[in-house]
Amino acid sequence: MWWFQQGLSFLPVALVVWSAASFVFSYITAIVLHHVDPLVPYISDTGTIPPERCLFGIMLNISAFLGVATMYVRYKQVHALTPDKARIIQLNKLGLTLGCMSCFGLCIIANFQKCILYYIHVVGACLTFGVGAIYMLVQTVLSYLMQPEVHSKDIFWIRLTALLWCCSSIVSSIL
Repeated sequence: MWWFQQGLSFLPVALVVWSAASFVFSYITAIVLHHVDPLVPYISDTGTIPPERCLFGIMLNISAFLGVATMYVRYKQVHALTPDKARIIQLNKLGLTLGCMSCFGLCIIANFQKCILYYIHVVGACLTFGVGAIYMLVQTVLSYLMQPEVHSKDIFWIRLTALLWCCSSIVSSIL
């Protein structure tokens, strides 16, 4: 049996594949209809004119739902593995709240295009990427606190690397 066929481990795979597909399909639609420059369009530019706007919005809303489902499963996993540690329980609840806020930001991005309501679109981006980075920080701290009883130090280092990559991407995109 493949690893993603066990339990709910298909959720993160579905989230990544569906989110990537939402960008690719809206990009291809925008290119075919000559709505954007094919070489270097912004992601948000590929979702501003119908019909790609509709496709982009629907697919990102489904991505947000998959994100909430994935984060809820992670919340339940941490809760089941460490039911008696108060500090981990508090961080776990904070992580679920931050994760849901980040997914709500993705819904805002999907439904408020940058050409129509630019400031709302930016608020959604800040929620998605900024709060999402804080969510990653909380999950990294949880991984640190849960070792070596629950998993190895390698999981912590992988999460820390992903967090640093995310933060450097946010800083470089701002600059």
